[in-house]
Amino acid sequence: MPSIWKLRSEEELPSSLPTLAAELGITELLAEILWNRGFKTRAEMDFYLSPGLRNLCKPTEIPGVEESAKVLVDGLTAGKKFAVWGDYDVDGITSTALVKTFLEARGFECTHHLPNRIEEGYGLNIPYLQKLSDDGVELLLTVDCGITNNAEIAAANEMGMTVVVSDHHLPSDELPPAAAVCNPRLTTLNGKDYDCPCATLAGVGVAFMLMAQMNRLLPGEPADLRQYLDLVALGTIADVVELQGHNRILVKNGLLLLKEAKRPGLAALKVVSKYDMFAAIGAGQVGFGLAPRINAAGRMGDPDKALKLLLAEDMETARPIAKELDALNSERRAEEDRILQEALAQAEEQSRPPHNRVGLVLFSPDWHPGIIGIVASRVVEKYYRPTIMLCEDDGVIKGSARSTREFHIHEALTEMSNLFTNFGGHKLAAGMSFPAANFDKLKEGFDKAVLDAVGPEPLKPTLKVDKELELEKVDYVLLKEMELMQPFGMGNPEPVFTTTPVEIMERRPMGKEHVKLVIADLDKKRKMTAKAWRLAEKLGSNLIGSKMRFAFSPKIDKFNGIPTIEIIVKDFTRKLE
Repeated sequence: MPSIWKLRSEEELPSSLPTLAAELGITELLAEILWNRGFKTRAEMDFYLSPGLRNLCKPTEIPGVEESAKVLVDGLTAGKKFAVWGDYDVDGITSTALVKTFLEARGFECTHHLPNRIEEGYGLNIPYLQKLSDDGVELLLTVDCGITNNAEIAAANEMGMTVVVSDHHLPSDELPPAAAVCNPRLTTLNGKDYDCPCATLAGVGVAFMLMAQMNRLLPGEPADLRQYLDLVALGTIADVVELQGHNRILVKNGLLLLKEAKRPGLAALKVVSKYDMFAAIGAGQVGFGLAPRINAAGRMGDPDKALKLLLAEDMETARPIAKELDALNSERRAEEDRILQEALAQAEEQSRPPHNRVGLVLFSPDWHPGIIGIVASRVVEKYYRPTIMLCEDDGVIKGSARSTREFHIHEALTEMSNLFTNFGGHKLAAGMSFPAANFDKLKEGFDKAVLDAVGPEPLKPTLKVDKELELEKVDYVLLKEMELMQPFGMGNPEPVFTTTPVEIMERRPMGKEHVKLVIADLDKKRKMTAKAWRLAEKLGSNLIGSKMRFAFSPKIDKFNGIPTIEIIVKDFTRKLE
């Protein structure tokens, strides 16, 4: 869908900008980009450009970490049998791997449970809590889940378990009756007010901080926690949290470990993802290469396969598991394509008269519950409308919701929480389950909630751009400085520039959906290759000689081993002003 192009900032640049750039040893263009992103002083720019671990927040600044660590350490040193309960996605699996490897390094046994997405659903469930209790578990830590499992934790208490909740999802009005709770999103806890400096941590980030605090309290020689930052980076990137501040510190340093490939499971995962084992990879390659293969295990039913990969002690063990996850991911992609076509057909019908729905609710009983969330994101990408996708299992409807920046989907669903047996999420994404009898109420209620919040007119996405840039200024200096801004992701988007008017010199299709263009400034001083993903239909074969403007991000293409600069098209317009 074409976007409204909007400058990231329209503030007047200060006269001190050249001095700032010189002091930091960067170009004025990079200083301008940083200024327009809110970094107004040398110290702020320096913190951003040099995200060292020394600048990471203290674990005790996170609400509940101190109390949670003490409860866990007291239980472990008293000899209680310990288990960690994670989520079935990448964030939960990496959190579980981190806790297990850390505690085993400190000399403590740690069992675990990762729920089967299809059979158990999200979060805690009483039948498996009972199984853990029957197996002798007395001390339970939840990671990346648990903050809304009040009834289940109450049941665990009755079984004699001591439960600690470590989570990053939005809490409900009443906290679960756990022995301790740590969550950076809490603003008050046990009568104390918090203004957490790292409120946007992923679940694995919270688990890392909790282990760091336990590392100080446990008897014996402390472990070097830097060895776990590859897991933290993988889980944080996959969970699409803001890559700003403390998340950026964790991910930037974790990506360095991913390059070293010391963890056999991640080394094998890089290879099956078509990367060199020791290649430096960015957040994009983690998000689109490594993470989907880890996620595929949980989405297709068995997250323990992914956990076994992350815990593998040698390449002989890791390679076959990585290949299995790669095959699962291919199976997932084929199923995703089938579901997407069906979902787009429903979305098209609901978007047109007489329905004109601004909040889409799409349903098929046979859609795979582990895939509908991915497809919901694709539907939002195409129609830019908040979307819920639903499937059915034995009379229970399960769903995944994705939203646009204008609509807080968790708040909207909270107003309808009486319809759900289980739900949770945040501003842009949520999940839920409910009886089939409530389907029509959800469908009508959701559309009304979106209508009340954003109005009847179809929303149009806004593309924030950093600056207009002539093609001749897209050079290796710019690309090198953009590397300093990595990792890119939510909260730290890749710079997007707009061209001055350019002429289309050549057009070649790449597969069915993609297209490669050769564009040139109107004075023909500079020609460049431009690649447009999923835009072949809109950028048709009649383009040659057309004059257009593009929104783009520059990249270095290393095909055939020869680095060349190209631009990746984000959007386009035929308006030249």
